[in-house]
Amino acid sequence: MNPTQKPLAIAIMGPTASGKTAAAMEIARHIPAEVISVDSALVYRGMDIGTAKPTPAERAEVPHHLIDILDPLDAYSAMQFREDALRLVADIALRGKLPLLVGGTMLYFKVLREGLDVLPQADPEVRARLDADAARIGMPAMHARLATLDPATAERLKPNDAQRIQRALEIIELTGRPMSALLAKAPKTELPFQLLPLSLEPSDRSVLHARIAARFDAMLNAPDGGLLKEVRALRARGDLHLGLPSMRCVGYRQAWEYLDGAYDMSDLREKGIAATRQLAKRQLTWLRAMQDRIVVDCIAPDAAEQVLRHVRRALRRD
Repeated sequence: MNPTQKPLAIAIMGPTASGKTAAAMEIARHIPAEVISVDSALVYRGMDIGTAKPTPAERAEVPHHLIDILDPLDAYSAMQFREDALRLVADIALRGKLPLLVGGTMLYFKVLREGLDVLPQADPEVRARLDADAARIGMPAMHARLATLDPATAERLKPNDAQRIQRALEIIELTGRPMSALLAKAPKTELPFQLLPLSLEPSDRSVLHARIAARFDAMLNAPDGGLLKEVRALRARGDLHLGLPSMRCVGYRQAWEYLDGAYDMSDLREKGIAATRQLAKRQLTWLRAMQDRIVVDCIAPDAAEQVLRHVRRALRRD
């Protein structure tokens, strides 16, 4: 690389079950690399099965970062991720290795590239007041309130998306302005590295849906007790609850509600798979907005090899 050029980093994006980890491992077997997880669930310790966390063998073979860094009681923001990722990319490049930003939390990718400094930090008092309002009038009414104050943001959020609706209302209270207006005027940031955005997307969504179902079944039917054993252990701590970001992760909420007796095993499977498919749909919607991404068909038998070829071409240009 020309010493005056910025270092290269690779973004490997895609919906859940699209083969992102396999693609990253394929790169790392041919090019010295380290993985930076771009996943809001993998940060939590004790949440391994339901998050499809890279295996101990994969993590031993290739260094992984931003995995198991927090207790499930804690929160991790997009801006915290950005700060950590910028530091890690610089450190990995200095070690002469290729940084691989791998994951499916699309907000993290967006904030990494564009920044989000215009939005205020969370305010506990405002949060508590909004939580009380939500408990009293319900999320559809909170969504209706947001639609009056910030129609553009409300339009892209579902009426039951409690976390994002309350965050948007919190921003209005703290700034007196809608989040959509603040984001529209956000200053564009320039990354201190070149980023090659590779996106694993299905040419046939039904194949991805079949993968999602098979993976959720494997989580439920693992011989050591699987996802339900993991969630039982989390519940046994006594300090976790469904209001926490960690316990709202797909699969964990459904397993928790099953253990509460809300539905039977068949319902758990159906709801878990449906929630994961909805997550994949949202991820693909985010990806389609990234006009500069390079798309690789994730259901192609050589998808990981295609990703490697794109990376090698980028390194030659670099």
